[in-house]
Amino acid sequence: MTSQSQGIQQLLQAEKRAKDKLEEAKKRKGRRLKQAKEEATAEIDHYRLQREKEFRNKETNVMGSQGNLSAKIEEQTTEAIRNLTSSYHRNMESMMKKLLSTICDISPEIHPNFRPAA
Repeated sequence: MTSQSQGIQQLLQAEKRAKDKLEEAKKRKGRRLKQAKEEATAEIDHYRLQREKEFRNKETNVMGSQGNLSAKIEEQTTEAIRNLTSSYHRNMESMMKKLLSTICDISPEIHPNFRPAA
């Protein structure tokens, strides 16, 4: 009977050890999953920061060239306005004389299609 009782005790102890090992394995698995999740989060954050930095660099390059284009267009517009203003001032006097002479110098004539009433 003692050998049976020892056998049962050994089985119970073995079962307890197996249960303890199983619980320890579950804990290790949980810790490892948590660690893997933290590593993945850190890697995702690093990747996101890297991509945002690349995006900002590209955006700066594009916006910088647009800024250059806008400055160039602004300069061309200013130059065109300056040219038109100087042309206006150069030609204003002669155009005013032509306009006034056309309006004021009237030479009355009979129209070629006019037929006197008979």
